[in-house]
Amino acid sequence: MSDVRVLVVEDDPLTAQAHATYVERVSGFTLAGVAHTAAEAARALEVRGSTDLVLLDMHLPDGHGLGLLQRLRASGDLVDVIAVTAARETEVVRRAMAHGVSFYLLKPFTFATFRSRLEQYAEFRTRLELAPDEVVQDEVDRMLGALRPAASQLPKGMSAETLRAVVAAVRDADGPLSASEVAAVLGASRVTARRYLEHLAESGMLERSPRYGGGRPEVEYRTG
Repeated sequence: MSDVRVLVVEDDPLTAQAHATYVERVSGFTLAGVAHTAAEAARALEVRGSTDLVLLDMHLPDGHGLGLLQRLRASGDLVDVIAVTAARETEVVRRAMAHGVSFYLLKPFTFATFRSRLEQYAEFRTRLELAPDEVVQDEVDRMLGALRPAASQLPKGMSAETLRAVVAAVRDADGPLSASEVAAVLGASRVTARRYLEHLAESGMLERSPRYGGGRPEVEYRTG
């Protein structure tokens, strides 16, 4: 599965560089570019498919981040956005959420906090990709649950990047896969593959069932 491409929109050069460096330190994410103004960001986003996620500052030299966000939505651009800003006004937060930001991250913050938000976002994307064309309430709750800190923390030692790779292997297969088969696709150990598969099954993102055949029965995994 390809990395999430991130556009950093931040007017301060040093802060922009820091956020770009942060992005490149999180597995599964890659820097699509840096824009220092709303106009630069708009031009970058005109290239459809070049950006999956925007890290958007609200205080830009040529306008407010909310203005850029409103124009994007009015044009039908549904690119995902995380507000990364020092703007603490309740009305700004309310309007940002109304226009579909995934998170509102207040400066200053630590890299650990930044990484946690990106990993939550990555799990949300994974759940969306696994969802059927029509969903029931439990599936909606699981998808949105990825955006809640208590529900979205991966177990220690697990990465969002590997999780997405496991999901892609099962989703793209012609039929159910065992841990050994997923391990072969990923070039990982069976133990590692099984750990991720069990996490996905326990989270309700995959279904598991016994596979019978010659010899010892295995567990196989499939999308719902």
